[in-house]
Amino acid sequence: MCGIAGVWSPFRFDKNNDKYIHQMAAQLLHRGPDGRGFHFDTKDGIAMAHTRLSIIDLNSGEQPIHDSQAQLTLTANGEFYDYKRIRGLLTAEGFSFSTKSDSEIALKLYRKYGLSFVDHLRGEFAFALFDAKNQQLILVRDRFGIRPLFYHITGESVYYGSEIKSLLAHPHVPSDISKKVQLHQMMQVMVPGDSLFENIHALKPGHMLIIGKVGDRISVTEKCYWDAEFPLNGEHAVRSDQQHIEAVRETLIESVALRLEADVPVACYLSGGIDSCSILGMASSIQQSPVKAFTISFDDERYDEASIATEMAEKCNADQDILRVSASDLYGKNFEKAIWYSERTFYNTLGIAKMLMSKHVTDNQFKVVITGEGADEFFGGYAAFKRDMFIHDPAYQTETMEALLQASNRVFSGSVLAEKTVSHPAFEEVMGFTPSWIQPWMLVLEQVKPLLSDTFLDLLGEYDPIGAIAYSLDKSKLDGRHPLDKAQYSWIKTMLEGQILNWGGDRVDMANSLESRPAFLDHHVTELAADLPPHVRIRNGVEKWVLREAMKHLLPEVLYNREKFAFMAPPAHTDQNKTQAIQGLIDKYLSPERVMQAGIFNQQAIKNLYKNQDNSEDHTLKTRKDIILNHAIALHAMNDIFMSRPATEECLV
Repeated sequence: MCGIAGVWSPFRFDKNNDKYIHQMAAQLLHRGPDGRGFHFDTKDGIAMAHTRLSIIDLNSGEQPIHDSQAQLTLTANGEFYDYKRIRGLLTAEGFSFSTKSDSEIALKLYRKYGLSFVDHLRGEFAFALFDAKNQQLILVRDRFGIRPLFYHITGESVYYGSEIKSLLAHPHVPSDISKKVQLHQMMQVMVPGDSLFENIHALKPGHMLIIGKVGDRISVTEKCYWDAEFPLNGEHAVRSDQQHIEAVRETLIESVALRLEADVPVACYLSGGIDSCSILGMASSIQQSPVKAFTISFDDERYDEASIATEMAEKCNADQDILRVSASDLYGKNFEKAIWYSERTFYNTLGIAKMLMSKHVTDNQFKVVITGEGADEFFGGYAAFKRDMFIHDPAYQTETMEALLQASNRVFSGSVLAEKTVSHPAFEEVMGFTPSWIQPWMLVLEQVKPLLSDTFLDLLGEYDPIGAIAYSLDKSKLDGRHPLDKAQYSWIKTMLEGQILNWGGDRVDMANSLESRPAFLDHHVTELAADLPPHVRIRNGVEKWVLREAMKHLLPEVLYNREKFAFMAPPAHTDQNKTQAIQGLIDKYLSPERVMQAGIFNQQAIKNLYKNQDNSEDHTLKTRKDIILNHAIALHAMNDIFMSRPATEECLV
């Protein structure tokens, strides 16, 4: 795992790019503290930087990696799995390798297959490949957006980096904050490809940019090389239940085995959910020695899963390490640090808890963990997915199921499930219904709009954030699909990359130089899962039914029988200490002076929100107020950070 950054200016290469690229790399040292490498070629106008976290080929895996025969240069962030087999095949075909690094296979595959080389890459990655012979820069991001990659393109230059802060370290990259994106962050859901800044874009998951020259201008082609493909309704895989179960088990075991490959020790994250427990169970069965398992414990029993995680650790003889997180840990300076690393707002302090855990893991001398993200997305794990299945599939429609679902998720009302049904015409047009997962955020938006300043509203004009999200989806991937598949696809294309893998994944793990490997997001696993019939994913109200059955003998009985429980930190209103802790951030970032300076909110309206936050006994309403305050604090903090050049963590002091 690493950080990458670069500039390609083939027409007017700035003589100071040497200095600027070092500044860009300096912003990524947390992603790669074990070494830095650079490639400069003023003739081609290329400058590339790499900060290294050494995990494979510890002695000779420095980057950039060159293929002098083909005039190729590569900087990569991430892991390519099954690389030994691929390297063996390529070597037998006559290709020569200069390192034992997994990254080098990308260069040889490109030589063999051209742009279709990405089809042969398996893993989580974001990389830049410069082809000097063809005067072409290729930027690639993995199929799900596990690894981040941002870019800014003008008519004459392209700038890219693993994180936005590395781009902003170059003086030619503008730092104009997008009002539309501020609104999206206040309601939690981003439009794919957007960032907080105008003209700084996130490379979309499963996409590549092919950047070349036409005359005296940069030419850019965006290509989608992979997308989640759910079959047309009724055309899912035809197998017996047992065959489905065995296929899932076999594919997952292979995925976990590949992710245990490293030249350093590999640990597991362990919560009380089926996903991480399954990962630990599989890893323990594959690895010869006991697996190290790291668990977060919250100081509120309604949200704490440590006891179930401990039962799992004992079942598979894992070496469990529990990090206990309290109210004081989730706010103050740690809240601010999580904003700096995530470069976006978050509705819940779970990401802060995970950032603290990543530090704890690296303090215990681990650089790699296997995680459980992706199982809910592809095996139908979220309560909102079940709700859509109950409502929109005639075979499952039942008021009893709806009532049970609301009751069992009452503690998450206001965030996971909406307390009332709302809809939007754009989603009705694109999907045929408004998915349940976005409805809580539509209700958040309803409460946010009256808080906004007149100036901010004037700048937004008639902009419709819900419509923008809906129309960002590829309708051809939704037409003719089962309601469950539609719900899963819409979440995968938005919240998986924008939330789960961002402030809940890579960004808070790499804050402390920790590589996380989500085994459920191996594309061989997800392609199998997408082809499973809906009733195999969710059966008789039991989410992830086929996964439960595949992992049945690895899981404790209490977990096998347990309903999905969202992994979430206790909101601020649930405890007096948390309420006091968030008040310190409110005083700092939502003072009348700060609110006026940022210009996002009406001063009196936002003041009324936090002054009245304790007046209601309604858990749903109080949760929603906590969500809005978390976002508002973070937006003002980001104004402080990113109006400084370069942006540094110290800007928050």
